[in-house]
Amino acid sequence: MIRGIREAIPGARDRKKADASVATDGERLAALQERLWAEKARSILLVLQGIDTSGKDGTIKHVIGLVNPLGCRITSFKRPTPEEARHHFLWRIRRVLPEPGQIGVFGRSHYEDVIVPRVHGGLTEPEIDKRYAEIARFEAGLAGGSTTVVKCFLHISSEEQRARLLARLEDPDKRWKFEEGDIDERALWPQYQDAFREVLRRSNPDDAPWYVVPADRKWYRNWAVRRILLETLVEMAPEYPRPALDIPALRARLMSPPRLRAVK
Repeated sequence: MIRGIREAIPGARDRKKADASVATDGERLAALQERLWAEKARSILLVLQGIDTSGKDGTIKHVIGLVNPLGCRITSFKRPTPEEARHHFLWRIRRVLPEPGQIGVFGRSHYEDVIVPRVHGGLTEPEIDKRYAEIARFEAGLAGGSTTVVKCFLHISSEEQRARLLARLEDPDKRWKFEEGDIDERALWPQYQDAFREVLRRSNPDDAPWYVVPADRKWYRNWAVRRILLETLVEMAPEYPRPALDIPALRARLMSPPRLRAVK
């Protein structure tokens, strides 16, 4: 175990049991998320990081799809736009942080800005070190405020990635997901694995620990992230607000018939 990483420990022995828990987990997630939304005091930031085809979009669909979308803010980060590139690398991240009451979800994240330069170059070693320090301060600020940061690294094998890329290529309904550049990136597999290990090693385990989620089996990936999010909400224990209302007076007003006026 790498220090600072919370390893995902298998808890669902088979798919049948995992599937059977979806309805119950979904009801609990929805109820707790509604309380968080009503409370409007705290937020959750769920970070999903992983190599291409690791299942970031699928996790969002199958986990976040269980709760009310009105209380969620989902952002998928791609290559920085020209406008984003003109700003500090955390500028585009700060703009889409969840507001109080929301569950924010990042498909990819601020870690792309240390992973990509590590694999493809473009930054010096001191510049990468500076970014790591800035990320640490950024996450400490979130954790010290009203945002609980939950980071899940979706780990798949090289063989599973090949199978998923081939499935996209061979299925006409999935070819829209396929990009030739994915093959070029796949050729850099060892470099990406080194970069991922560095991310996990250099993150602060106190402010925003990583959960390493085995993602070769999609059903297990979805189950694990769902349970991590559920356990986070249970620990936060959000409550519905209790406004000071004069219930009898308000009830009387609602029960009294409205005064009707003739239309001239």
